[in-house]
Parts: sequence; structure tokens; C-alpha cells
Amino acid sequence: MSTLLALDTATEACSVALLHDGKVTSHYEVIPRLHAQKLLPMIQQLLADAGTTLQAVDAIAFGRGPGAFTGVRIAIGVVQGLAFALDRPVLPVSNLAVLAQRAYREHGVSQVAAAIDARMDEVYWGCYRETAGEMRLVGTEAVLPPEVAALPDDASGDWFGAGTGWGYGERIAVNLSGSDAGMLPHAEDLLTLARFAWERGESIPADDAQPVYLRDKVATPKAR
Repeated sequence: MSTLLALDTATEACSVALLHDGKVTSHYEVIPRLHAQKLLPMIQQLLADAGTTLQAVDAIAFGRGPGAFTGVRIAIGVVQGLAFALDRPVLPVSNLAVLAQRAYREHGVSQVAAAIDARMDEVYWGCYRETAGEMRLVGTEAVLPPEVAALPDDASGDWFGAGTGWGYGERIAVNLSGSDAGMLPHAEDLLTLARFAWERGESIPADDAQPVYLRDKVATPKAR
């Protein structure tokens, strides 16, 4: 039985999750700007609580973005360091997909419009549908002004809005059955998505782990 470790630092939340002996354990804290100090101790505590070690981990999953530039870099740096040392593969997972998976787990919704506040008057945007317990992307992920965000062309039925991008909700022309604008990605849901990817053989070498920002200019304001 596989042992998988998942971690995420792409937003204000810092979280880790572990699948070991068929059981999932996790730790989640909202700790802006403390991710770099807290992440490794959280991993060590999670492994200790599960009675296992890093050497038992078969692959490491991580939130590859979109999200905060610094946060995504922290995750990739830690994941690459651990994966190189252990000679293990990695599993990159979209943070928008993680939001959708959390909405499915907590609210039982099967269609989710995930949005993360991208600053600079934009949102990271992706739409997801549940298939056999897995939230899958419909269309493409993008960074765009709230007014441009839209559901897929073939959208029907109820859609749920998840993520901080829904703080711009009054500017997003999408009808929702419900929303949670305070929702942040959780490593427990990242782990769920990573398990599907692992079973499909989608792990990659640590060398190939890359952030996905969806935006070329990550730190410069838009020209007016």
C-alpha cells in the first residue's frame, strides 16, 4: 500500500497531509508569512504521529499554483529538497482543483467554479466537475478580471463558488447555488487528487516540478 505525502503553501493556509497504512491524517493552519518556518516541522510532526518516516514515502504531492508567488516557491523548494534526498517522484496538483475538491468534500457539490484572489484586480479561475469522486477541470485555468470570468460553454445545473476570488463576487456574472469566499486549499484534498494521479502513473521526477502562476508578470502592476 502506497504512502503519499502532500503539502501546500500557495495561499495564506499552510497544510500537510499523509496517506499511510490506508489512513489519512492532516494538519492545517492559516499562518500568512510563516510557511517557510512552519512547513518542515509540520511534516515531521505528521510523520511522527503516524509512526512512520520520510523514507517510507513513495511520492510527494504539492500545490503547484496558482497562488502567491512566494508561497508556491516555498512548496516547490521543500518538495524538491525532500524528493532529491529520498530519490522519490513528485505529484504536482493545481490549487484551483484542490479548492474544488474541498468544496466537494465539505459541501457535497459536484460542479465548482474555483477562484483565488490574484491581486492586481484579477482572479485565478477554473471550473471543475466531479467524476467518480475526483474534481476534474472543464476547459482551462486562467488569470483574468472578475468581469471576464465565466462558466464553461456547456454549463448547466447548479454551480458552487469556492475560494477567495469570490470576494469579487458582485463583479463575476455567474449564478451560483452557494459559495464560500473564505475557502482556502487544504492538503487533505490535495492528497485525494494526488492519489488519483498516482494510480494513473502521473508522477514526475523532482527535476520537472514547476510552479504554475498563470501570469507572466507576477509582481508588477498592470499598465493603466
